[in-house]
Amino acid sequence: MKRGKKSEVDAAEGEQDNAAAAKKAKKTKEPEAPILYDDPPDKIYSQDGRPATTKITSWNVDGLRAWVKKKGLEWVREEAPDVLCLQETKCAEKSLPAEITSMPEFPHKFWSGSVEKEGYSGVAMLCRTQPLNVTYGIGKEEHDKEGRVITAEFPSFFLVTAYVPNAGKGLVRLDYRKTWDTDFLAYLSELDRRKPLVLCGDLNVAHQEVDLKNPKGNKKNAGFTPEEREGFTQLMEAGFADSFRHLYPDQANAYTFWTYMMNSRAKNVGWRLDYFVMSEALLPGLCDSKIRNQALGSDHCPITLHLAV
Repeated sequence: MKRGKKSEVDAAEGEQDNAAAAKKAKKTKEPEAPILYDDPPDKIYSQDGRPATTKITSWNVDGLRAWVKKKGLEWVREEAPDVLCLQETKCAEKSLPAEITSMPEFPHKFWSGSVEKEGYSGVAMLCRTQPLNVTYGIGKEEHDKEGRVITAEFPSFFLVTAYVPNAGKGLVRLDYRKTWDTDFLAYLSELDRRKPLVLCGDLNVAHQEVDLKNPKGNKKNAGFTPEEREGFTQLMEAGFADSFRHLYPDQANAYTFWTYMMNSRAKNVGWRLDYFVMSEALLPGLCDSKIRNQALGSDHCPITLHLAV
């Protein structure tokens, strides 16, 4: 049957509508699902067959009081580490929340904060057993006034928790950061001559391109400058090891920090800034180095080390 002009027009308009809809759908393609790092089951035996004897958790809490309100302590109780190290507490000792000062699991608690700016920086170490000795800072006033380091001596090793200074927006503190890296390495090397050590905390650097989502776009940004990465390389060359990369050298999409902006955590657009670094002498006792990326409460997630010592 011969089609009338109206039918021909309707058909042509329908085809145009379909073509426009297809073009629009192509432009508004559903975003790809984020590639996540699935933290595998914990290994609790060392490379030389010994069972893990020490469990250490480290977490940049981005404000201790806010973290407590976000139920961070509930996660810690489930994780049940022997030592809990916290960074960026932003809380003077006099203002500590009762929920954390009264924790019976950790009868030995140590705090360090900025002496000049209340609510800035700050680290803490909470222990089930009493260390042999505890010190604060690295022996240089220009660094120690910001409350960034606590060192505890245990029978078989030193444990150092650190909140390494950020190079800052526009890299305004990059020169200071380079000085810090030099002085901190000297401090760690001196400790290592006495006894092997574990360093944990927010070291504010993504060492390799695999340690952040967008390496090409961040080469001039704090945390991924050549200078900061070289500082970490020098740490590795001085006889220390990145425990996570030692066990998982090629693992991608494993991050510990996501900015609150642009829904970055849901998209897994992150950085690996938090580490367990250890003396090479302790590597035979390394069981596992974990990234607990499902734990919420901060813009960082916690990390946990299993060690046989």
